[in-house]
Order: sequence, then structure tokens, then C-alpha cells
Amino acid sequence: MSTPFSLLPGATIGIIGGGQLGRMSAMAAARLGFRTHILSDTAQAPAAQTANELTVGAYDDPTVLEEFARNCDVITFEFENISLQGLKQLEAFCPVRPSRHILETSQDRVTEKTRLGKLGFPVAPWRSVPDQAALASLVEFGFPLILKTTCFGYDGKGQFRVNAAEELAALENTDLPYPLVAEKKIDFARELSVMVARNEKGEMRSFTPTENHHRDGILRVCIAPAPISPELARKAQEMAEKLARDLGLIGLLGVEMFEDARGNLLINEIAPRPHNSGHWTMDGCPVDQFEMHIRAVAGLPLPETRRHSDVFMHNLIGPEGMACVPELLEENAACVHLYGKEEARPGRKMGHVNRLYPFGALPGPLTLSSLSPLEAESIQN
Repeated sequence: MSTPFSLLPGATIGIIGGGQLGRMSAMAAARLGFRTHILSDTAQAPAAQTANELTVGAYDDPTVLEEFARNCDVITFEFENISLQGLKQLEAFCPVRPSRHILETSQDRVTEKTRLGKLGFPVAPWRSVPDQAALASLVEFGFPLILKTTCFGYDGKGQFRVNAAEELAALENTDLPYPLVAEKKIDFARELSVMVARNEKGEMRSFTPTENHHRDGILRVCIAPAPISPELARKAQEMAEKLARDLGLIGLLGVEMFEDARGNLLINEIAPRPHNSGHWTMDGCPVDQFEMHIRAVAGLPLPETRRHSDVFMHNLIGPEGMACVPELLEENAACVHLYGKEEARPGRKMGHVNRLYPFGALPGPLTLSSLSPLEAESIQN
């Protein structure tokens, strides 16, 4: 068994992916005295603006990967649509955290649901749909259901809602991106998520559960803490921590869950990286999800996940979201985070804002109805 290591200030943390999660991870690493080296397939990467070094190249190019790895002390990643073979090559030169095996689980929805089931975690009813013949058999599976691509889906892309047999029949002559997975649509009370960090020594911390709200398949709003009972919050954290332990996590894991109509928790999906639903921690906690991620992969101690405020996070999406920035900058309790992206395309996450409500500032739990008219108007964009 290898001896757990702890990186010293000045060490280089490699981050695969140049998006906003890599950008904010690099900022957290800099606070701890680390250098960061970004591997991106484009030079116009938001993470390149906050990192020390940038390598531009394909995520499966052996020459690019070796050069990148030889200049890093540990490697992590900020998104999941990367080459498993590429990660395997990187491991020959440098530790990769979280492990390639966890990424292999989260990259493919069939693999993910199968492994979760084998580990004893509850998931919604599902069925693999590898081809058109399997699609036709979904009539007996029942409706309503959601068809999802098994790989490379995000922000609602690659998803098809099917409410009846007629809608399913209409899809049979469509060029669908097989393989797919069919998930039974759950009558759920809310969607929750928990961010959990674990280092090589087995130290583990989880943040309070958040309640998430989507529109058009894109996460729009997170409320921290989720307005649920302390018992359910504790159960959600314990479930996330058990999963992190069972997977052998070293790094950060986002666990999305549904609370069904009877108060049961079902795991929807996992993400072994920082997650949009954890952005509230950047202003609501002394140590946020990005620093916790860096600490975990670098072998540093993990402090308690203390929260000093309730937080309402909403994403700034596309041109409409960016149009709100001037007014948001005038708000006293609004913490604005922009990602440095060049073009505000429709549906593109351009930034987010955290509104803080210190303990005792509200008469009750933070909910959507707690918002002022100005705040409520801003999240419609």
C-alpha cells in the first residue's frame, strides 16, 4: 500500500478541461500556494485566464498527454467527457484523482446505474435501450419516461421526454443517438444534491444538501440549505458519504438525488468533480467546494464544512443572464462570479450569483417565496 502524500506549496496541479470549473479550481489552488496547468482542446479557455500554464491539444493525443503529465505533480479533471484511455496513459506518469475507474462509472449512465444498484443504492426504475428494437419494447416498461444518451449528455442535451405510446412510435423513425437509457419519470417532491470530499487518508467532509431547480434541462437555481427536515438532510449526507467511501473516492463527488413523494431518496447521477449545485459554497462557507477539491487531490487536511449564511444561487445564462449583471453589481448581498467567456450564446452558462442571507436574516427557511420582487425577476432570465 502506497504512503499517502501531501503536496507542498509550489507544486503543480494539472487540470484536464478549460471551462469554468477548471477556472475556479485554479483560483482555489492559487490561494493554497499551488501552481496549475490546464489541458484544454481550445486556447480560448476560461480556465487559462486563472492558471499558470496552458497546454492546448486533444485529450487522447499520446504526445500531448505525456508532455502535460511530466509537468504536473497530480492531475484532476473538471468535466467528464474525456478519454479513459488518455487517463490511463496519464497514470503512467502522474497520480490522477479521482481515479479513472470512478470516471468510467460516471461517464456511462448504464454503467453508473448498474454499479449503484450492485452497491445497494436506490435508483429510479430504468432500462437499457441499445438500439431501435429495444426502443419498441418500452411500451411494456410504461410511461411517462425519459430517454437519455448514455454518454456525453449535459444541460438537458440528448434527452427526450416520452409521455405515451404514440410519442414513442413517432421516435422510432427518428435518428436517435443510440445507445440510450430509459428512466421512469419519478413523482418527486424535489431534487437535491450533496457535495462530498474525501482525501487519500480517508478523511471525508460533505456540504449541506441543496435544493435544485431546472428549466429546459439546465440548472437555474440552488437553495442552500435545502428546506428539508434535519433527518432527511442527514440521511442525504450519509448516503453521499457512503457512496464516496464505496467508490474509493479521492477528490470531490457531486451526488444528485430525488426525494420522492413518500420522502425516500433515490440517486439520480454522480459527478466526480466540482458541480454547479455546489457554487453556493464560494460565498456561504469559509472553505468552498473548489478548495475542498484541491485539498483532497493534494493530500491536505479537510476542514469542517461550516456555513455562515443561507445562500440563493442562480446561474447567469446566455445574453439574458449577462444583461442582469449591471443591476446585480449594485446589490449589497449579491456576490457575482463571471466566467470570462467570450460569447454569450443562448443556453450557455456565463456566470452565477450568490445572494447571502446571514443566519437570522429571514423569519423562516430560505425558499423561492423568500425572494424580493427584484430578485425573483432576475432569476427569470
